[in-house]
Amino acid sequence: MIRAIVFDFGQTLVDSADGFRTAEKETQRKAFAALGPVAWDEFLEVYRGIRSRFHARSDFSRKRILEAVFRHYGRESDSALLGQWETEYWERIKATTRIFPGTEAVLTALRVRYRLALITNAQGQTEEGKYRLGNYPELERFFEVIVVAGESGIPAKPDPLPFRLCLEKLGIAPGESAYVGDDWRIDVCGSEAVGMHPVWLQHRLVQRRWPVVETSAPVIDGLERLLDVEGLILRGKK
Repeated sequence: MIRAIVFDFGQTLVDSADGFRTAEKETQRKAFAALGPVAWDEFLEVYRGIRSRFHARSDFSRKRILEAVFRHYGRESDSALLGQWETEYWERIKATTRIFPGTEAVLTALRVRYRLALITNAQGQTEEGKYRLGNYPELERFFEVIVVAGESGIPAKPDPLPFRLCLEKLGIAPGESAYVGDDWRIDVCGSEAVGMHPVWLQHRLVQRRWPVVETSAPVIDGLERLLDVEGLILRGKK
């Protein structure tokens, strides 16, 4: 029996896709201009390769990514300037983030039947404890437990610790919970590894190349499908 539903935040409850695309382009242009005589196509290949390696270990800091890019080219980087670019990057995303239509209605309906919790990676925080959900009090009020992974000694998802910590705070077994997120590696694989029931959200409003993988996890295109979460999980196991 499912007693709790645990959510990811970005691209699950809110849509930041356009903001991420715009912020990425702006950051790339700034770095490219600062590096000097470098071919654009070569720069993009280097930048994307370094970014992929950082993301693979759940490190989303643009400052650290750019420091690695500058080191690759043997150039010194201005720590204060890169810190400013980092702030501008996340402020751009914050300014363009919108709650997915229907999110509050779905959470309102689910809260009647299930306990609700959230685990978010601490990407884009400028101060410890200032997690992104705090900008959305209309959503924050729904969650009994909130775990911010990637700060205060808690490793970022998909490490098992934030998932286990959330379950411990809820006082339930992994198999009594469903976990809803958009990222295959971080959310689906991370939650499944600790025994939770993952639900993979590939939101119909998000333009994205989803990984093509074989999975028994239910795949949904909107949060309203969670109103039959136990049926989703049972059908996925068949």
